[in-house]
Amino acid sequence: MSRRVRKQASRSRKFPVIIVGTTLLLLACISCWAVYQAAQRDTRSESTVTLEIAFSPEKQELFEELVKRFNAGRPRTPSGKRITVVATAMEPEAMISAALAGRFQALCPDSSIWFTQLDSEWLAQQQSESPLVGETTRFAVSPVVIAMWADVARSLGYPGKAIGWADLLQAARTNPNFKWSHPSTSSASGLLATLATFYAGANKTRGLTIEDVTAESTIAYVSALEKTVRYYGEGERAVIQQVAEKGHAYLDAFIVQEQLLIQFNLKNKEKLVAIYPVEGTMWADHPLAFLERSETTAEQRMAYRSFRDFLLSPDIQALVLAHGYRPTDLSIALDTPNSPIKAENGVDPTQPKTTLQIPGPSVIEIVREVWQYTKRKTNVYLVADVSGSMQGEKLEQAREAFLTFLDSIKGEQERVGLIMFSSDVYEVVPLAELATNRQTLRSIIADLSAGGDTSLLDAINLAYERLQQKQDRERINAIVVMTDGKENDSQISLRELTNRLRQGNASGLPVVVFCVAYGDDADLATLEKISAATGGQTRRGTPETIRELYKLLSTYF
Repeated sequence: MSRRVRKQASRSRKFPVIIVGTTLLLLACISCWAVYQAAQRDTRSESTVTLEIAFSPEKQELFEELVKRFNAGRPRTPSGKRITVVATAMEPEAMISAALAGRFQALCPDSSIWFTQLDSEWLAQQQSESPLVGETTRFAVSPVVIAMWADVARSLGYPGKAIGWADLLQAARTNPNFKWSHPSTSSASGLLATLATFYAGANKTRGLTIEDVTAESTIAYVSALEKTVRYYGEGERAVIQQVAEKGHAYLDAFIVQEQLLIQFNLKNKEKLVAIYPVEGTMWADHPLAFLERSETTAEQRMAYRSFRDFLLSPDIQALVLAHGYRPTDLSIALDTPNSPIKAENGVDPTQPKTTLQIPGPSVIEIVREVWQYTKRKTNVYLVADVSGSMQGEKLEQAREAFLTFLDSIKGEQERVGLIMFSSDVYEVVPLAELATNRQTLRSIIADLSAGGDTSLLDAINLAYERLQQKQDRERINAIVVMTDGKENDSQISLRELTNRLRQGNASGLPVVVFCVAYGDDADLATLEKISAATGGQTRRGTPETIRELYKLLSTYF
């Protein structure tokens, strides 16, 4: 074969190899491009729109289940973005502050009454005419009832007759051992119950006016009722937990939303019954509201509406009922065999017979102010540990808690005294109205210094003696102790003190002791024995809980 022919044959063998290689490279490129495009589509589809919601803590079990189910369904916007709800339990006052700071896109408090306050603060803050609260829907409601032990209710004539606020007042007046409580007006159930008593005092069910609220006869009625309150609880969940632990010894009656009473009865043998006041009942309406800001996006609004539609769907409305709430879907019957709203759970699906109308914002504000005037006042001794073991951070935290507590008491008629202890016990500021001693208390507390041993038990004993000597049954009597609990220098023993507290409360003036423990080495066991002897509580005191501490203490006062 010639050289020329061999060269052509060699070229002819290379062409197929080149073609095949080029084809494979092209296919590889196409494949890579397809993978890239698919990845881009996946990235676009997996990008999320997050809806952050604050909700009221009493419905935590239900709301967290709702969020879990919604997110598990992997909902999407029309553009394919994933919608995710992130929910945080928060008390209404903290919820309002967080919303004003721009933290949430939606809120779900226990009552729409908070929205008026939120919008009022928003308009003032932003110098705007556009409210913050936008589209609102309701997916669950619950009447605010008087919870009573079944035997207590029967003693008042239940179920043979309809009873209400007048019967509660009569029971408390005729039986000095009758104990009842309602939350302060800083909670929805407390405010709604207070509005109900003002309606009862005015003998109306609709159209409550400022004139009605400030009428002498209305104030006299509400004041008489408030004077029988044993104390103002820190909130529904905490009160009902105490009722579960202590039973009749703690309370005979208290204010609570219907669904919490149902949940209590499902878990406990001894039952409560719901009294729907014959004078009329208020409802907690559990609204879900979208917050409209200048930076709000259309996708966030779509996310809200997607969650809203989910909450109103038949299956979810059935879930709402299963948790003891009344669904807003009126086609869902309350009297079915599976419904928890039934007599065996202490409630009545046909009640309430009379629903009270929520008055206007100006009336609600006046009610809050008048309630501060009519509510039962307090005698409270602050007991400060200034022993050597409190030196440093512990004392700083206790000082801050005392000052926060004082600043948060708005009423000048509350009586406060101060006892300090180390090796010795001193009544530094005698018990007097804050109108006369607030600044003195603030100055002394600001200058607290530590040193010496710890006469904790003697200090509590002295405060208790002072209150028993006064025998002031018109007021709530309490002792608030800030300490690490490291007793080492008292004359009275722990057993002697706790026995005295129990016996004194049983036969004399009821006094509640609250202990706030500072430091990881705090003697919680000792403090819990002291507070438990009076029906009080012991809590750890940290910078993070100071505001919660004020809420716990101040709602009793």
